[in-house]
Amino acid sequence: MNINGTPFRTIWPHPTEEGVVQIIDQRHLPHRFVIVDLRTLEDFEVAIRDMLVRGAPLIGSAAAYGMYVAARSVVAPQFFDEKMREAAARLKATRPTAVNLAYAVDRVMQEVGSSTVGSWQSGNGELAVAEQIAKIRQTAEDITEESVAHCRSIGEHGLKLIEAIFEKKSQLSSTDHRSPTTVNILTHCNAGWLACIDHGTATAPIYAAHDRGIPVHVWVDETRPRNQGASLTAFELKEHGVPHTVIADNTGGHLMQHGLVDMVIVGTDRTTRTGDVANKIGTYLKALAAADNGVPFYVAVPSSSIDWSLRNGLTEIPIEQRDATEVHCISGLDEKSGEVREVRLTPMGSPAANYAFDVTPARLVTGLITERGVCEASEQALAQFFPDK
Repeated sequence: MNINGTPFRTIWPHPTEEGVVQIIDQRHLPHRFVIVDLRTLEDFEVAIRDMLVRGAPLIGSAAAYGMYVAARSVVAPQFFDEKMREAAARLKATRPTAVNLAYAVDRVMQEVGSSTVGSWQSGNGELAVAEQIAKIRQTAEDITEESVAHCRSIGEHGLKLIEAIFEKKSQLSSTDHRSPTTVNILTHCNAGWLACIDHGTATAPIYAAHDRGIPVHVWVDETRPRNQGASLTAFELKEHGVPHTVIADNTGGHLMQHGLVDMVIVGTDRTTRTGDVANKIGTYLKALAAADNGVPFYVAVPSSSIDWSLRNGLTEIPIEQRDATEVHCISGLDEKSGEVREVRLTPMGSPAANYAFDVTPARLVTGLITERGVCEASEQALAQFFPDK
């Protein structure tokens, strides 16, 4: 995607420094555009845990590159396997809900293989480590490119849904010239290219429709307490030229009641094999409002975000609880000083709870937009689309 006309991804190897990975530090958006160098395993832990990078696909890619940087730091070949297991455990502990993280780390560990200490102690130990490092980097690059391809395909499949709504509204407008033909889409949190590597998941169909010339307008939930919608989704939609309006989180139901939302598209951090969806806190309430008003509710889900080991999202998906400071305080641009400042919203001494995600049951999901097409949110449908999983 473009920033001021320059194409960017959200993560990439440093063009001149081997073993250094660069990211967009999303904590500073939309007011500052900051690129950060990640050089150590600790850098990757902080980047994932403190949300310099966010969004399930991007977290997965970052974790894979974190394994690559960790592998480069191993000094003694005979300790390579031990150090990689340690790195895997540390990265997995950074964020508990997004399944892409564990998927990426486990895939790297599978590539590392079941080498023995004895093999590292042979005369070719350093050569073997070099081969493993190259293999891990290739795996990180593969995970990244696959994510981009999946998002692109999600966009192509989701585009058909938007086209169908546009055609229906166009037919109505031909008999009632007061009826607008713009397709109004509501989204929650950031499931755009900033949450992925490119295109995004929930935004991929929107970008595809906009680029195709279909008039779309996006209702952007502010998404408290981290405000990813107001700071990230609005930023990238503006950069791409997509018409949008930022709304308070509780506005969506009102808009649906008055026919101002044609469809909802959200992303997911973890989806069960039965179609239950964990996404940013507040998604469940949007699904309830959509169901009550007959508004189709779609989830854009790459297969890497599906946890095939889980059936019941309500009882089996771990829900991250973050620091209460995110609820107590909010940061924003002080237009007088030109500086970004943090201020407190709540009374001193008032406790706060900060659940980061909620689970939307499959029964409230109209369909899942995957890289292989659109299917219903059910175990049978997912099994038919992904028999290899």
